[in-house]
Amino acid sequence: MATKESFRSSVATEFRNYISHKQALGYCFESQSMILLYLDRILCESGKPSSDITVETFRQWCQSMESNCSTTKLKRMRIVWNFCLYRRRRNPNCLVPDTTQFPKLNQAVQPYIFSDIEISRLLAYSDSIPVSTRSPLRASATRLAVVLLYTTGLRRGELLRLTRADYRPLEQTLTVQPSKFHKMRILPLSGDVASEVEIFLEKSKSIYPRLCENSPLIFSPFRGGRAYGHAQLKRNLDILFNLDSIRKSDGRLPRIHDFRFAFAVNAILRWYRNGVNVQAKLPFLAAYMGHISINSTYYYLRFVEPLASLASSAFAAHFGDLIQGVEGGGQ
Repeated sequence: MATKESFRSSVATEFRNYISHKQALGYCFESQSMILLYLDRILCESGKPSSDITVETFRQWCQSMESNCSTTKLKRMRIVWNFCLYRRRRNPNCLVPDTTQFPKLNQAVQPYIFSDIEISRLLAYSDSIPVSTRSPLRASATRLAVVLLYTTGLRRGELLRLTRADYRPLEQTLTVQPSKFHKMRILPLSGDVASEVEIFLEKSKSIYPRLCENSPLIFSPFRGGRAYGHAQLKRNLDILFNLDSIRKSDGRLPRIHDFRFAFAVNAILRWYRNGVNVQAKLPFLAAYMGHISINSTYYYLRFVEPLASLASSAFAAHFGDLIQGVEGGGQ
């Protein structure tokens, strides 16, 4: 792990200040610090005590990543680029690398946006998942996973780290322990979702009466009572996708992470349909999803139908009178 004392180049103070700035904003910034530390070492090895980030030293650092894939190189180069932008605020003469020379980003994976009707069908199919004496809760656990992923937008890791104690029946809330950005949050659940959790807890307790409160909510007997693994959860969900013939446009099955996209998009859809001020609500959505700002939330808001139509209608209702038709053939 990189420490601020590890930086020794002529840019060390600015590296430390930048890392402190990011951490003050709520970012963990450990992996990014390691990237900056590696650049710091390249600067130290250049042979010049006062070596700065120049076109040449940046090129040397980029050459050290030749064995990495283009996506990894691009990610690391952007980390340094952001640091250089930070420096430029105080030093207008410092180098900011030319992004046109960066590797091209591979085409982003298109998420699958589930509908309420599809989720209802998946829940109905959950009873078809085979169970056994060694895994009597497999179908019930998969059903609960679908319910929580779709209605709360939990990250996969957050779901699998939930314990029985994280559900508070009186408040009908889930406590999500610190994960990304080191943020803990408490999620209020609707009555229907709370009922799903309580039914599952009762069933699991009847089969495994010795379960303690700190046991994983979705646990696997095959893993000695530990939480489901990613591969195990994906296999169960893939069974449901195949039963309902759900495929993405490229023919592949949806990802677990697509439930998080669907949660965000469907929340916006509900607000538009109810005439809610969407922009005013975005900070609440960001907090619910565990983001430190709405900028991270925007990543999940894909402009798909019917969201496009609803957004256009809302815009027309508010600003349509400002747009006048052009007469006279554009004169």
